[in-house]
Formats: sequence, structure tokens, C-alpha cells
Amino acid sequence: MQSDGVEEIFKIGNEAESEQDIFDKDYLAKIDKIKLPNTKIKLLQQLLTKVIGEMRKVNRVKEIDFSKKMQALVERYNQCDENDILRSEVYEEMAEQLTNLIWEVHKEFSAGDELGIEFVEKAFYDILKELCVKYDFKYPEDKLIVLAKAAKDLVDKQAKFPDWNKRDDIKSALKVGLILLLDEFDCPPVERDEVYVEIF
Repeated sequence: MQSDGVEEIFKIGNEAESEQDIFDKDYLAKIDKIKLPNTKIKLLQQLLTKVIGEMRKVNRVKEIDFSKKMQALVERYNQCDENDILRSEVYEEMAEQLTNLIWEVHKEFSAGDELGIEFVEKAFYDILKELCVKYDFKYPEDKLIVLAKAAKDLVDKQAKFPDWNKRDDIKSALKVGLILLLDEFDCPPVERDEVYVEIF
């Protein structure tokens, strides 16, 4: 291992923590040039974990989805037999799949644009959409978008205080507000307590 190789990897790691945009094509191309396959894969895993962590702050549904996809990739990579592990194509394929997943997460940050909703509103939309599938009920798409926007507005109004998540009075008011909002929109159209619990 050459000393400039170690220095370069160290530099990339620091940039990922501070000022470097990990969705920058030049940055990912720089990582792609790393000749040490295990190092490249580990670095891509760390970057992917970081971007999925950013997704988690707002959209828990998509964070879970992307975490499962990453875990499946890692498990498939770890299950390679001894003959495959020596082939460079295995490393290259894994690195490419991790990079593709990073771009998939990046695309999700602007996925609400197609629906005419913001990133945070898309998080509410995804919660409600997932519940439609999980509990097998239909809900009109246009009403789902309007409800997602209204839910975001309600949370913004209730959560305007810095310590709102520690105050029971604000959390209770938010819960009541959400119940009334869901009732106003006839959502969910099924009478099941667990659906409300998941929404909250």
C-alpha cells in the first residue's frame, strides 16, 4: 500500500464528514478510482449509511426501505464463496450496486416534486401510502396528497417550540389535531386502532 493511497482515503473520509457533497459525481468518481476493493466497498457502505441516516431524520418509511436494500446487498456480498471472493468482478459489482443505491437515495430526496409536494410532505404521504398497502385499503391519490400537506402544516404549527417533543401538552394537542384531521379526510377508511398507532 502506498502512502499517498492512505492519505487519499483519509482525506476522502474527512470530506464526507464535513464539507464534501457525497452526491457530487466527481466525488463518487474519486472513490471509484480507489484500487483497494475492500476499502472502496467499506467507504461506499459508510457513505450509504450516512445518506440513509439523513433520510431517517425526515422519512422513516423510506429509511427502512433503503436500509433493507443495503442489508440485502451486504448479505449477498458476505455470502460469496471462496472462489468468487478472489475475482475482481465481484468487488466491482458490489461497488457499483452500492453506488447505484446511493443515487437511488439521492433521487428520493426530490421524489415529491413529481407529486407537487415537498420532501417533508412526502414523508407523510409515504406513511399513509404504506398503510394503504399494509392494511389493504384504497384511498384516492389526490386526497392523499392534500392530507399529507395538511398533516405537515399541522405538525409545523404544533412543533414550533424548541422543546415540543418533551412537552406532553403539545404532544397531546398534536395527537388530537391529527385525529381530527384524519377524521376530516375519512382516513383511514378502516376501523383499526393499529392503523392510527402507526400513523402517530
